[in-house]
Amino acid sequence: MRILLFLATNMAVLVLVSLVFNLLGFQGILAANGVDLNLQALLVFCALFGFGGSLISLLISKWMAKRGTGTQIIETPRNRDEQWLVDTVAELAQEAGIGMPEVGVFPSQAANAFATGWNRNDALVAVSAGLLQRFRPNEVKAVLAHEIGHVANGDMITLSLIQGVVNTFVMFMARIIGHTVDRVVFKTERGYGLGYYVVTIVAELVLGALASMIVFWFSRWREYRADAAGGALTSNADMIAALQRLQLEQGQPQDLPGEMTAFGISEQLKQGVGGLFRSHPPLEDRIRALQAG
Repeated sequence: MRILLFLATNMAVLVLVSLVFNLLGFQGILAANGVDLNLQALLVFCALFGFGGSLISLLISKWMAKRGTGTQIIETPRNRDEQWLVDTVAELAQEAGIGMPEVGVFPSQAANAFATGWNRNDALVAVSAGLLQRFRPNEVKAVLAHEIGHVANGDMITLSLIQGVVNTFVMFMARIIGHTVDRVVFKTERGYGLGYYVVTIVAELVLGALASMIVFWFSRWREYRADAAGGALTSNADMIAALQRLQLEQGQPQDLPGEMTAFGISEQLKQGVGGLFRSHPPLEDRIRALQAG
């Protein structure tokens, strides 16, 4: 199902970009002489692709999250636990000044939770069955407050915009590098040779890896803000207790799909250089930040 959703999203982006590109009158990224780059057309092309994928993913994020995690939305609470969960989210949302999110539970024994949605007044907050079973009520409330903090801070929208800028930059610079190498090294005089496509792909991979560090840095920074929001909506002591409980379960498999990892409250531990590609700071650093605050 996730592969089908991925393909459908990319097909939608391709169709949208093709239509808009033609409507704006940009027929290609080469100038009329077939030699020089049409930088205006190239920038529009890259921006449409760069922002198109991010914004479409944002708009359908709730739909994808529900299907990717198997989240069951609580329409009408069936028991006291579900009623408590809905009431707690409603209380936190009101205090944070946002609209009531959808509330759901996803079938995972790993302790995790996430929030997503394109609009702070139309979000989704979901927790895992394992977290509900093993965490104390005050710890669950702190986790929910952390996720509400993400929504109130507009983190999903900001992250999508940053990803769009990064995508645009990577595509734009990779094609300039590919064009330059094709002309200077491979001596292609008109149009593009094989060298352009090979160099562009390699440049996209290298620049994409470097640029993604910016996205991951922002993702880690927003976790500190969400922790602070969770502490403000409950208490620092409860937020610290929730993070310490997560520490006890560190190393356990995480069941969130890859595209949802950045929106969970925790992720798998990465060491060394891998730390630059973490969506979350180490739990001990987050705890120290709350203790210092």
